[in-house]
Amino acid sequence: MQSAPARSRPHTLLRRVLATLATAAVVLGLLLTAPVGAARADTVPGPPAGWQTVFSDNFSGASGSAPSGNWMYDTGPGSNFGTGEIETMTNSTANVHLDGNGHLDITALNDGNGNWTSGRIQTTSANVGAPAGGKLEVTAEIQQPNPASGLGYWPAFWMLGPGQWPENGEIDIMEDVNARSQVAGTIHCGTYPGGPCNEGNGIGSGLTACNGCQTGYHQYSMILDRTNTAAESITFYLDGTQYFQVTEGQVGTSTWQAAFDHNLSIIFDLAMGGGFPNGVCGCTSPTSATSSGGTMSVGYVAAYTTTGGGGGGGGGGGTTGQVTGYGGLCLDDRSASTANFNPIQVYTCNGTPAQQWTFVQAGTTLHVLGKCLDINGGGTANGTAVDLYDCNNTGAQVWIPQSNGSLYNPQSGRCLDDTNWSTTPGTQAQIWDCSGNANQQWSIP
Repeated sequence: MQSAPARSRPHTLLRRVLATLATAAVVLGLLLTAPVGAARADTVPGPPAGWQTVFSDNFSGASGSAPSGNWMYDTGPGSNFGTGEIETMTNSTANVHLDGNGHLDITALNDGNGNWTSGRIQTTSANVGAPAGGKLEVTAEIQQPNPASGLGYWPAFWMLGPGQWPENGEIDIMEDVNARSQVAGTIHCGTYPGGPCNEGNGIGSGLTACNGCQTGYHQYSMILDRTNTAAESITFYLDGTQYFQVTEGQVGTSTWQAAFDHNLSIIFDLAMGGGFPNGVCGCTSPTSATSSGGTMSVGYVAAYTTTGGGGGGGGGGGTTGQVTGYGGLCLDDRSASTANFNPIQVYTCNGTPAQQWTFVQAGTTLHVLGKCLDINGGGTANGTAVDLYDCNNTGAQVWIPQSNGSLYNPQSGRCLDDTNWSTTPGTQAQIWDCSGNANQQWSIP
């Protein structure tokens, strides 16, 4: 299996360990209060006290129409995704459409000759994240596919960070295979193959019972908890009951931060065949007996955040001030220009607006004058210049503070660098191999 790019789902091509977890019934007394199996049409639950809705979609719209502009399609052969799946993902409303009653339907179709099509959509950007010291909940109400013969069906509701997989982080909130009425929650992180997250398997619950999940709507949820930034966690829930948890300590701080301390996109897809369903059945799926027309139906999806104190939440905005680097110089937007590609330089600290940076915790982005610190052209090579650009939630704008003062960009695997240890005002900054040297140490607000 090769590493896959950002908008892919690189799950295991190996057999996943099947494990049934006996967990205590810990009710999530926040959002998930609908009766088990009861469809709630297009109603998105409001946030509880102290939380804020940061994204939602109730999938309202005319029957047969495409989903809203919140979403974009990932199209092409499933073989491109690095998972072994065999369908072709399309943007056809035959595969992805609204049902007119507040649901998104993703349907897998066989043309009668063994050729399968299906659908995969994701938010148009990496748009949700947990603020430092706070929490993020992402939840959706879903009815799993219920074909007469489901061998090879692989529905999923998941999240993906920008950049290189698996370092950029992946959270699989709901997966089932072969229409078994089960669910698995999994994280992916670190390096492939192996690494702290055991890639390409990830760290997961294994498939566990999800009674009635093919015949009714159920709530699948994840909470990323950063209230203790030294001991963060991701917890998975089915209908408000916790069934699995992964902690920062299981993978290590640097791996966890690179994977989950930033925004991620939300994805729904229905694959056919591939490593996961094949590993579970011990066969090659789908087969000639697999039924066409199975549908994953989504009633709503929502994301909520809260701060550590529980009062509000929001997008994880931070304090504003100067970013001080080597030789006492400050990170500066040259001439205070807001033009895209304007150079970001080191300059004498002067307190002007061109040096008033805001570190946005949820997206791990640095903002000045309404735009973002960006790696030119999304480059990854040593010496690539940094500049100003419209904030777009791409991997080129993710900067994760390290304990040694560095600002690390996971997409490139490099750090923000004062070029050639310059103390000359006006020198444009760059990215370079992370060294921990003084010219890569920055004091952020």
